[in-house]
Amino acid sequence: MPRLPRRALFLPVPWLILSLPALPAHAAQNDHQVWGVVQGTVDLGGRVTSAFDVQYRVTDGASRQGQVLIRPAIGVYLNKTTAAYLGYAFVTTDPLGGTPTDEHRVFEQLTFRIAGDGKGPTLTARTRLEQRFVEGWTGHTGWRLRQQVRGTLPLGDRGVALVSTLEPFVSFNTTGWGQRAGFDQVRAFAGVSLPVARGIAIEPGYMGQYIARYRQPDRMNHVISLSLSLRR
Repeated sequence: MPRLPRRALFLPVPWLILSLPALPAHAAQNDHQVWGVVQGTVDLGGRVTSAFDVQYRVTDGASRQGQVLIRPAIGVYLNKTTAAYLGYAFVTTDPLGGTPTDEHRVFEQLTFRIAGDGKGPTLTARTRLEQRFVEGWTGHTGWRLRQQVRGTLPLGDRGVALVSTLEPFVSFNTTGWGQRAGFDQVRAFAGVSLPVARGIAIEPGYMGQYIARYRQPDRMNHVISLSLSLRR
């Protein structure tokens, strides 16, 4: 595994700093949100592992519940730094002034290390292919690809680390319920990972989420994110 120079670790951060301030100029709608996340991985013995995340998203000026997501997955280690997963997600969305929806997703996912040793500066990736089904729209399956790159930079020897991620979304097809083929959105995050117990960490930070919308103004969400991460 190649060693990762510290100066190269946070390649997502320059994109975050340089691109996000300019995006609101192109987005006619801006929102401030708070996302709470509980996520984790649990090894089940041998090469088998599992992962999950539960998210509660407060939207519209952080004034109301906008979305809840529950996403479990089962996986297998292909080697020490690579795992393949099959998962399911349930997403309920209640947009202000819009129609509430319940969405079911099946997804295939590959996580792998790009550079670093997992103890020092490290760069990892997550590739996820989603099949999206919205209730009331039989036969309108949306196919979407998400590619996340994550950098971690340890600060000292107590487990504290700077964290950044960059994740573009691309839709492969157009559906009757609203997905449009092409660029869907991009998320950029910068924060810090703080260990609170063995295998448990909290990860507060800021995320910018730019969403391309059809026949509506694009949207820029400014998100205060707080994650609780578990590893067993």
